[in-house]
Amino acid sequence: MENVNTKGDFASAMRQKTKQFVLRSIKLFQALPKNEQARVIGNQFLRSSSSVGANYRAVCRSRSQKEFYAKISITIEEADESLFWLEIISESGLLPTDKLKGLMLEAEEIVRILSKARKTIS
Repeated sequence: MENVNTKGDFASAMRQKTKQFVLRSIKLFQALPKNEQARVIGNQFLRSSSSVGANYRAVCRSRSQKEFYAKISITIEEADESLFWLEIISESGLLPTDKLKGLMLEAEEIVRILSKARKTIS
């Protein structure tokens, strides 16, 4: 996330990053095989990954530090859960790891960035 100089720039960049994560997650979900195992795991993944973007928007609307901390914690949890489901998709052979690597790195980066942001207020 280059050219992030202010709190507003950071929030805007993360808002876009989390939205793109959701959009890429939808594409990955659509690429899953059409069987029962993929449907169950895919739905879990889609729920958690779409929550990343939605919950980050809630972070941006926080009215207090306490609310910010709680909402950013939820966003971190959802990003980490998304990473878990990506690992399951990979390790179960539902999709090849090379198709998942970029999204896995993106989830890890979101967790890392937001965890660091959360520490600034604790």
